[in-house]
Amino acid sequence: QVQLVESGGGLVQAGGSLRLSCAASGRTFSNDAMGWFRQAPGKEREFVAAITRSSGSTYYADSVKGRFTISRDNAKNTVYLQMNSLKPEDTAVYFCAARSLIVTAALKYAYWGQGTQVTVSS
Repeated sequence: QVQLVESGGGLVQAGGSLRLSCAASGRTFSNDAMGWFRQAPGKEREFVAAITRSSGSTYYADSVKGRFTISRDNAKNTVYLQMNSLKPEDTAVYFCAARSLIVTAALKYAYWGQGTQVTVSS
């Protein structure tokens, strides 16, 4: 059974940092793109960041560019999202996703985690 388990969420003050992790089990995703999405209350799920299988290319939403960094450790079957200079508008449930040919499109991902809450206070 394939599982993606996010961790690292929590409550942080504006300007602070968090590092999210997404550990995969049940199959290896070293040959697949992986991504992070987020969903705030009353809003649609939106793309945050993605990384290709070889880590050769990374993609970011304009709203997080320069503040967030996605990375992966294929040996650990894990993807990370380092979030710096957090803002209250970054508050959302953050989801990890795996395996997609269109890395920015949520509907194209085959596997999803359950999400981890990130709350940024002002």
